[in-house]
Amino acid sequence: MNRTTLSLIAGVTALAAVTGFAAVSAPDPGAAEERTGAAATLPVERTGLLCPQPSTSDLAETTYTSFTPVTEGADDKGTAVLRAAAQQSAPEENADGESEDEKDGENGEDGSTGENGENGEKDEQGGKGAAKDAQADKPVLQLQAPGKPVAVEADGADAPALVGTADGRFASGWTAQQTTEVAAGTGRGLQGVACSAADTQFWFPGASTDDSRTDYLHLTNPDDSAAVVDIELYGKDGELETTVGEGVTVKPRSAEPLLLSTLTAEKQADVTVHVVVRSGRVGAAVQALDDETGGDWLPASADPSGSLVLPGIPKDAKAVRLVAFTPEDADVDLKVQLASPSGLITPAGNETLHLKGGMTAGFDLGDLTRGEAGSLVLTAPDGSVPVVAAVRVLRGEEGKQESAFIPAARPLETRATALDNTGKGTTLSVTAPQGGAEIEVTASAGTKGGTPQTKTYTIKSGTTQDVEAPVPAGLKGSYALTVETRSGGPVYASRTLARTEGGVPFFTVQPLPDDRGMVAVPDASEDLSVLQK
Repeated sequence: MNRTTLSLIAGVTALAAVTGFAAVSAPDPGAAEERTGAAATLPVERTGLLCPQPSTSDLAETTYTSFTPVTEGADDKGTAVLRAAAQQSAPEENADGESEDEKDGENGEDGSTGENGENGEKDEQGGKGAAKDAQADKPVLQLQAPGKPVAVEADGADAPALVGTADGRFASGWTAQQTTEVAAGTGRGLQGVACSAADTQFWFPGASTDDSRTDYLHLTNPDDSAAVVDIELYGKDGELETTVGEGVTVKPRSAEPLLLSTLTAEKQADVTVHVVVRSGRVGAAVQALDDETGGDWLPASADPSGSLVLPGIPKDAKAVRLVAFTPEDADVDLKVQLASPSGLITPAGNETLHLKGGMTAGFDLGDLTRGEAGSLVLTAPDGSVPVVAAVRVLRGEEGKQESAFIPAARPLETRATALDNTGKGTTLSVTAPQGGAEIEVTASAGTKGGTPQTKTYTIKSGTTQDVEAPVPAGLKGSYALTVETRSGGPVYASRTLARTEGGVPFFTVQPLPDDRGMVAVPDASEDLSVLQK
């Protein structure tokens, strides 16, 4: 039998197999037209977070916290692990299919492992290469069960940037936070930032290259290949000339802090930083440190938009400075409103603010909130010109002031979580600028004990409210606050942590973006007609 005959037989056999399968599997004639209903909303199955290096100060005291809320419909297995950025490796599976991460989660009641965890143990396997520490592949922080946060402390300048992933039952709503207290020196005060997902573009209005500021852009690469990043700086007269801003390489699974003042020779008080990733993806955040007024993290602003909300300006703010930028060539007059407890008001003397296209502008708004909770609402005429913005807030008396930053925030569509809350010094601020809303707030169990508590609140249209957030009964340690929307909206929220040290009001503010823990899965049905095309 020659090759042609064999090929013909093989082709006929394959065609018969396909035809046979189609005949056996063919649905009813009307099945292709039938729809089983709307798309199902299901928990995500995998997510990643990146935390920048907390501090370069030897006086820094950092707490890392991790938490996943209980989510209906989530898988009954999974892990949530944070490791040092330079110490990443894929978890190995045992013969029974259980990953080493899942087994590590059984070490200690708080679920923490690694060099700084109270229950961490040495990694007997060691690392790859003579320079790798024996602890290198151990998690810094790992969850044991949804609904209970875990925390671990690290002191000094050696606290690492972290890269982590969560899957299965831990993926939906996974949140991580790092809070650092620096007792003295440049940037002294409380610095907090929520760990974020990797992306390819970021905007940071409110940075500075002035002599009084020491601002670092932190870039973290979670992947196995290098990322290439362009950094653009915009000042009061337009784009600044940079020396090494183009084609910055971030090595695989590593973190890179860049001092902004070394990227340009120009000294400017108000700068907008634009990060564009050419290849790969990174996490990005700006650490803004001041010689006199402390410092904090400046998270990325919401994407450029004609309507922005900056939620949760503390009611005792002594000074508020707004920094805004439009990437468009056109100028814009921003309408400024303050969402107060009684409704939307227009600040006297700051009814509109003029922005020139491609130029960063700063505006001193004074003691804007005047003893009441407030959120800034910025609107471009007809939403025609996109804008990014952030405010720098000062609290305390002259000589004993501390600063924090609030960028324009994304709306809380379904759920968000704030970590590292304590029984005192936690303020949850919620605003509904366009319509009334109802929210539900749940206080989790504490890291060392406590019973969850839940409360429901109604937020009136156009107002900002500092809600009296629930506290776990019998709280020990810190706890998580999870905010869920029930009706109305859109809703924007932020959380403030505050404490007083040496007469200085240390504080930090984090907006609460939606955790994107749920995803719509489209409806689908069989349609074998595609085999005939």
